[in-house]
Amino acid sequence: MKSQITNALSDFFFEYETPRQVLVRNRRVGVVCRLIQLGVLAYIIGWVFIYEKGYQSTDTAVSSVFTKMKGVGYTSEIGKERVWDVADYVFPPQGDSSFVVMTNYIITEGQNMSKCPELPGKHNCTSNKDCEGGGFKRTGHGQMTGVCVKLNTTQTCEVLAWCPVEDDRKIPDPPMLMSAENYTLFIKNSVTFPLFGVTRSNLVEGIDAEYISKCLHDPEKAPLCPIFKLGDIVKLSGFNFETIAKVGGAIGIVVDWTCNFDTDVRNCKPKYNFHGLYGNPTETDKARASVGYNFRYAKHYLEDTIQKRTLLKVFGIRIDIIVQSLARKFDIIPTLTAIGSGVGIFGVATVVCDLVLLYLLPKREFYKNMKFKYTDTHIQK
Repeated sequence: MKSQITNALSDFFFEYETPRQVLVRNRRVGVVCRLIQLGVLAYIIGWVFIYEKGYQSTDTAVSSVFTKMKGVGYTSEIGKERVWDVADYVFPPQGDSSFVVMTNYIITEGQNMSKCPELPGKHNCTSNKDCEGGGFKRTGHGQMTGVCVKLNTTQTCEVLAWCPVEDDRKIPDPPMLMSAENYTLFIKNSVTFPLFGVTRSNLVEGIDAEYISKCLHDPEKAPLCPIFKLGDIVKLSGFNFETIAKVGGAIGIVVDWTCNFDTDVRNCKPKYNFHGLYGNPTETDKARASVGYNFRYAKHYLEDTIQKRTLLKVFGIRIDIIVQSLARKFDIIPTLTAIGSGVGIFGVATVVCDLVLLYLLPKREFYKNMKFKYTDTHIQK
């Protein structure tokens, strides 16, 4: 018994088994095998290593964005001149990566909480029965008092609301703040790639205070300048400024950080892309719902102890700044993984050629006898 165990262990540790190989001289099978191997090799080198860069590890960035608008607008409406600065036309004012620049508006001044009739054409009535007291209508401006008020040739329901009620049926055309086309946007963006311990800013080498004070972004002449003219942003996104300024819309600015840290880190620089998200001027369907982008904003004040407000229906361009990042660097682990998987794929050639030899060629029985060794079952007595 001890001798058997010793022999078994000896055979296990000191003997090596190798598979039997048969050299087949067949041109068709040989050509098929080499073509498959060539295809696998092209896939590994071309796709895995060159295109997908399978020899590198990847990381995405943790990002921070700060923005600042500059510019002054001017309007003259019914003899009232007004200058609009950043505090008036940017919402919200904190310098977020998503904000709205006002380009058009409808203003209702001197509103106070009282009773007044609805607009002609809205919530028309013929008697008090049509104005249920204490009721609300979805498109109304306040709570109905139950009174039907005659206005010239029409009658509308009286409401308890901020009076006079807003009349937004006619949007100013051309837009009130066409001067917004000359506003400038400053973007400051920093990214950190935790895996590689690299931090970069869009204020790269050579972008100093003196350069920023003079530059204006241009895709060809000044691609790294972080100051953008609003009119250029709209144009590069494929929109028409006057069209989008009238009813509003949305534009995305993509800051693309695609970096290869196998080269100098200073080569890691941002690229800016502009995309029109909403408000395409080529849309001609006048019946489409919720055209443009707008919201309401009120400024409250006291006048002779009476609370009043100025209501603005703001039409504007919503800017969304999106940071897109992908960094790569050589790593031995993904390199070995890619090579190992490639070597494994080479086995496909052997499997295909064996199928051709054993099942498709006229001499398949001969090749079977050469490849496999058959033995009879041996019964010990």
